[in-house]
Parts: sequence; C-alpha cells; structure tokens
Amino acid sequence: MRPCDLVLDLGAGSGRLTAELARAALRVVAVELDPSLADRLRGRWANVEVVEADAREMPLPEEPFRVVANLPFHGTNEILRHLLDDPRVPLLRADLVVEWGVALKRGLPWPSTLNGVVWSAWHTTRVERRLARRAFQPPPSVDAGVLVFERRAQPLVPVELAGDYRRFVARGFRLGPRAVRVEPRLLDPHEWAARYLALTASGRPSGSRPPSA
Repeated sequence: MRPCDLVLDLGAGSGRLTAELARAALRVVAVELDPSLADRLRGRWANVEVVEADAREMPLPEEPFRVVANLPFHGTNEILRHLLDDPRVPLLRADLVVEWGVALKRGLPWPSTLNGVVWSAWHTTRVERRLARRAFQPPPSVDAGVLVFERRAQPLVPVELAGDYRRFVARGFRLGPRAVRVEPRLLDPHEWAARYLALTASGRPSGSRPPSA
C-alpha cells in the first residue's frame, strides 16, 4: 500500500483493522454506524477521520481511493453494489473480508451472475485467501474469505456505456436462452462484453435482443 493512499475501513467496529491501516496509509476514513463504537474511535489516530454512517449509503470519495474492510456479513451485497455499480466511482481496489460462500460466488468468473458480469467490465475479481472462523473473536458461524476487486487498466466496456450495458445484461439473464441461445450463466464476463460491443458496433438499438453465438 502506497503512503499516499486514501483508504476506507467500512464497518470499523472496535478499530482493530483501523489501527493497522493508520500505520500503513496517509489517510484513513473509518466508517462505523454504531454511535458508541464511532465515539471510541475518534481521536485515537491523527490520520484517521471517523464517520458515523451506514456504509451502504454514505457518499463515496470523488478522488481515487481503496477499501480495506471486514464487511458486516448481513450488509455485504448492498455494500458491494454501492461500491461497484457505478464505474465512475474512483475505486482503485477493495480488499474485503466476506462470508466464504460470498467470496466463492463473487470470485469465480463462471458460472456468472448479473452483478458479477457487470462489475467485471471494470474490475477484476479474485479470492485472495480463506479465513477459518476460529480466526475471529467472537467467531462467526461460517468461514470467511478475502475477496479482492481491482480496477482494470483497460475496461471491457467503456464507462460511459455502463447504464446501457447493465440493461443489456439484465435482459439477457431475464430472457435466458431465448436471447443468447445458451444459458446466460455459462457466458463469462469477457463473452458478455464481446456480445454487447458487437451489438453496439452494428448500430442496433440498445433494447435489441443480444446477438446469438
């Protein structure tokens, strides 16, 4: 992690992870919804700003930033959507501790999901490691994993077409083989992007049926 990085710790809790980030980053924003926990974090580190907010809804930075966080398991999907749905958000990388099942679902390129296909147009995804439940205090009911999203140097789809691309993929998943002549989950993000770009290059309207193989 470069010293100039702005890092968000979403769901900072007691501050165990925040303390490590404060030593490694120039600026840290610790986001915590619980008022009492947020109060305990304030003033402990000179380079940490504590924000009492819901990580699923808080305004995101307008400058490039990273996220390193142990996400609250019950809010994982909403936080992922908040971070990744809009590729104009200048997220460079997110290292996230999530439930092991979520890590596998999101980290594998196949079988694909609607959100996975769309997010993968602008971010690569991988599972960095598995974390046994005994590594946590108190231990959760399931194991966890470190899920990493990293900004692509070359996006699969131009950022300005993000809204149209989501509609295209959503329609393909909704119509299934009638639209793409194959089960949509069998197409990986690169195949989805190639089909979309072929459609736009042909000049067909965005509401058209996705091109078949």
